[in-house]
Amino acid sequence: MKLPRRQFLHLAAGAAALPAASRIAWAQTYPTRLVRFVVGGPPGGPQDILARLMGQWLSERLGQPFVIDNRPGAGTNIAAEAVVRAPADGHTLLMIGAANAINATLYEKLNFNFIRDIAPVAGITRQTSVGRKRNPAPYSRRAVQNDDRDRHGPRALPRRGTRSDRFARRTGACHVRQHGVVD
Repeated sequence: MKLPRRQFLHLAAGAAALPAASRIAWAQTYPTRLVRFVVGGPPGGPQDILARLMGQWLSERLGQPFVIDNRPGAGTNIAAEAVVRAPADGHTLLMIGAANAINATLYEKLNFNFIRDIAPVAGITRQTSVGRKRNPAPYSRRAVQNDDRDRHGPRALPRRGTRSDRFARRTGACHVRQHGVVD
């Protein structure tokens, strides 16, 4: 096989540039210093416990400390804003949950745009939410109250639990009294 001169020069130039290019493209070690893991809930909450477990595991694996920073309040907006204002060097992480996604649509004037300013790194948990419509009861609460008023007359202050006891008996609902006894 005969190799034309021009093609040989292209291959030689590529082979000479390969070691220099690979030295430039080496990945940096991460993390190079302490990593702050910001949690929008109080200490001891589910997000905090998960962040502490993940922080300990990441610290052991990556060799740098992971500090959990709890910033509760404002429906996790305080924590999210603290992360948005931090330098974008990857050393400040935010534990997000459903509240962050809800807040992005619920509040009109936030000091940050959650979708633009926060970049997802990893999924830690998967959560499902299921809603179920309850079957309609044979009696409505209003009908039971009207029936009670017709039988016993109007009362200034109803006795504790009497109307709800009758409502529970007529509809088959489970009623927990003040003393913790289930009817």
